[in-house]
Amino acid sequence: MPRFSTRTAALPALATAAVMLMCSCSAGAGSGAAESGKGGADAVRSGKRLTATLGTAEDSRGPAPAEPGARSGGTVRIANLNDYSHLDPQKIYAGESYSTSLLWGRQLTQYQVVDGKPKLVGDLATDTGRSSDGGRTWTYHLKDGIAWEDGQPITAEQVKYGIERTFGPGFELGPTYWPEWLTGSEDRTAAVKKYGGPKSGDLDAIETPDDKTVVFHFPEPQSDVPYMAAQSSSSPVRKDKDTGTDYDVKPFASGPYRIAERKQNQSLTLERNPHWKPETDPIRHQYPDRFEFTFGKKILNTAQEVFNSRGDGAGTVSTKNEVPPELYAEARRDPKKRELLVAGSQGAYTSDLYIKNNRVTDPEVRKAIHYLFPREQARQVLGGPRLGDFATTLSSPAVVGWKKYDLYPVKPSGDIEKAKEHLAKAKDKVTTLTYAYESDAPEKDRLAQVLVEAFAKAGIKLVTKPMDKAAFNDQVFRGDAPYDLWISTNSVDWPTPSTLLPDSYHSKLDALANSIRYSNPRVDKELERIAGIGDAQQKAAALIDLEQVVMKDVPVVPFLYTSVTQFRGADIGGAAIHPIYGSIAAAALYVKKS
Repeated sequence: MPRFSTRTAALPALATAAVMLMCSCSAGAGSGAAESGKGGADAVRSGKRLTATLGTAEDSRGPAPAEPGARSGGTVRIANLNDYSHLDPQKIYAGESYSTSLLWGRQLTQYQVVDGKPKLVGDLATDTGRSSDGGRTWTYHLKDGIAWEDGQPITAEQVKYGIERTFGPGFELGPTYWPEWLTGSEDRTAAVKKYGGPKSGDLDAIETPDDKTVVFHFPEPQSDVPYMAAQSSSSPVRKDKDTGTDYDVKPFASGPYRIAERKQNQSLTLERNPHWKPETDPIRHQYPDRFEFTFGKKILNTAQEVFNSRGDGAGTVSTKNEVPPELYAEARRDPKKRELLVAGSQGAYTSDLYIKNNRVTDPEVRKAIHYLFPREQARQVLGGPRLGDFATTLSSPAVVGWKKYDLYPVKPSGDIEKAKEHLAKAKDKVTTLTYAYESDAPEKDRLAQVLVEAFAKAGIKLVTKPMDKAAFNDQVFRGDAPYDLWISTNSVDWPTPSTLLPDSYHSKLDALANSIRYSNPRVDKELERIAGIGDAQQKAAALIDLEQVVMKDVPVVPFLYTSVTQFRGADIGGAAIHPIYGSIAAAALYVKKS
């Protein structure tokens, strides 16, 4: 996924070595097993993909529940291959970046994780928000004692200013929900014509009657505001500290740590924020004295140091990258190394075989593709069961209201005869299809060959189109792109179904959003009706029911509910996959020997 949203991305992220985890507010849950002695696929299978519940005002009080056995002091070293594209909270749009930015930034709401179970609670706010006027008005009250890194109080006006920034130039790649929702616009382009950001003055749709109260007024009902309020774009920003583009290098801190030094593409150093008050924060901890991030070192080398406790390896963890395939089997065999594996579900991500519906127009052909796809062999060549469980639904089990279904049951190995039956029924006879993929790892080339062989058994010639990443993103997502099939990972922006079908399956959407060019007038009409539902539970139920209508058309072929396996040093405690953001949660880490 180019960013954490329902827009698609190239091939299963988990299939590549040293992969950068990309999840938007990846909604959902994972098994956070790390230090129980279970590693890799065993830990993944032992966990549950849990949905996030809504917490109460009492749940929103601090301090955060203690990590068992946690100690104070020491330095946690985080070694990732790549630096962060953005630190400016209104520009962050990737799950691991969301998770790590919790060290220095706070939002109106956030996910509290206890024993691996996620719960949405008030962060800066006293609760998850109160709605009125059928979901058109939402009110938040700020807690007492919340402060910036210089000790000044965080105010409602600063929350408003942070959200107003999302309308301004330079923030196009961040989440677009605030601009669209607050102006009642179809997209951000239309929204910024109505309000252009802080330089246009105050945004009337947000009221701040006093320093502790923020009131949002939406033209249409919005049931998912509590979840949107947890995204980094809902962070406060002080006008006097807004340094424009430089704010992307060193934002002013409201969390338990502040940025001491930043050398882009080299290092990032955090130190304790003396003005953070744990009694106001139900999410975060302040165990280590410092966090030292380094970037650029090959993950294979980092993982070898960690697994063998060489150099700083015992005190090092990677939050962005997975265990390199070269080391995974060895780590699984060695009991001491297996304890250093950190496995869990990748939030609410799914991996699917996508079908360009305006090229493969006959549903019978798409059904044949569904039966032809050799899920078991595909997963095996990409890395095996640790990549995730086989999927039968469009959305992940981590999404609120999810229902299990399997409209066209098929063995993981596929069913060639069933595929031939549907090809025989097709009005449009198909003999050739094209499969596009990013050819940046040998396992992806092997997967392409597996698919070629599977399709040949049904008399279809599959023409493969290997590409580099830039070419793939530029070409495959064009509406007129001459490619029929590709594999992508996908997620919702928070753990409800509200950003899946509405943001990817309405026929009016452009090719970046609706990349498969799916079109069904019945679905369009129902999506428009559902958009007016102000009750969150009713809206989620309606969207989950509609999902099965969509899947009868077989617009995509479900593949995996994806999982991740990362690693941590022997002296690092608290390492677990965040059930929403899908990577190791930095805010829970501590040094066992300090």
